[in-house]
Amino acid sequence: MQSRARELLLEFGENAASYQIINPNITKWLGASGDCLIGYVTHHRVRVVAGSPVGPSGVLLDSLQQFQKEAKQAGEEVVLFGIDEAWLTHLQAFGDCYAVSLGSQPVWKPNEWEQTVLSDGSLRAQFNRARNKGVVVKEWSTEEATDSPALKSVLTEWLDNRGMPPLHFLVEPETLHFLDDRRTFVAEQNGEPIAFLNLCPIPQKQGWLTEQFPRRSKAPNGTVELLLDHAIQTVNSEGAQYVTMGLVPLSETAADAHNPAWLRFLAGWAQAHGRRFYNFGGLEFFKAKFHPHWWERLYAVSLNGKFTPRHLAAISSAFTEEALPLALIKGGMRAIRQEFRWLSGR
Repeated sequence: MQSRARELLLEFGENAASYQIINPNITKWLGASGDCLIGYVTHHRVRVVAGSPVGPSGVLLDSLQQFQKEAKQAGEEVVLFGIDEAWLTHLQAFGDCYAVSLGSQPVWKPNEWEQTVLSDGSLRAQFNRARNKGVVVKEWSTEEATDSPALKSVLTEWLDNRGMPPLHFLVEPETLHFLDDRRTFVAEQNGEPIAFLNLCPIPQKQGWLTEQFPRRSKAPNGTVELLLDHAIQTVNSEGAQYVTMGLVPLSETAADAHNPAWLRFLAGWAQAHGRRFYNFGGLEFFKAKFHPHWWERLYAVSLNGKFTPRHLAAISSAFTEEALPLALIKGGMRAIRQEFRWLSGR
C-alpha cells in the first residue's frame, strides 16, 4: 500500500498538500483498480480527505464516487480539505457539493524569487543579520537528515516552546523518519544545526511545498529567512516552477461572503480572540512579508450538499487529533507554563 501510494504521488501529485498523504497518520485508500489514491482521516463520522484524489485524470471522479459510496455505507460523510479552484470545477459533476473558503496559500515563481526578495530592504537586512552571526545554510543528504539526532533535538525544542500541542494531518511535524523524496536544508552556526526546513514535492507543478521551520530559541534573527532564501534559490537553479508555503487558515485574502453565516461568525471570532492558541494572523504576516507572486484560495468541499458545524469539528479534530475543546484546554495550560518559564528566567 505505502509503495503504491508513493508511486502515484510522485507521478500524479498536483495538490500542494498531496505528498502529506505519505505520512503514517493518514489512511490510504486505493479503490478497486488501485489507480487512484485518496488519503483521509475520520472524525465525528466524517472522512476528511487530504487535498484532491491522486491518479490519472480519467479515473478520479469515478473513484471519488466509489469512495463516497463506501463512506455512506459506513454511516460517514465526506469532506475534501485543501481543494483549489481547478478542482472545484471538476467537482461540479457531484450535484450535492458545497464549498466553503477556509484560507489561502501564497505562491512564488522561483525564477523571480531573488529579484522579489532583494528589492525589500528589510529582508536584505534579515539575511545579512544572520550571515553576520555566522549562520550558513547547507542542504543535507537524505542519509544525513533521516532520523538525525541533531535535527530531532532542534525539532523537540521548537515544539516544546510553542503555545499549543503540535498539529498533525497536513502539517505533521514528525517527518524525519521518512525523507526519501523530501529535501532538507539546515541552518548551522559554528557547525551546529540551529534550524531546518523540509521541502515536499508537487510533481505535476514541478514545484515544492515548504513544511515547518523548526528552530532553536537561540537562532539569530534572520535565520529562517536565510534558510528559505537558500532553499528556493537552490530549487530554482534546478528548474522548479512553483513554490508555496502552504495554507494560511482564515487568511484575509480568502474572506468569503458566500460562506454560511455561522462560519463567518466563527472565523471572525477566531481572528479576534484565537491568537492565544493559534496565531493565524502572525502566520499570514510572516508568509506575506516575502511578497508572494499570488495567493491561491483553498476550500473545504462537502459532498453532502451542505457544510455543517460537524464538518468543521471533524476538520479541526483532523489537525489536533482530539476534540477541539480538549485541545484548547491543553493549549491554554501549555501557554501558562511557557509564560511562567519566561518570567522565571528574567
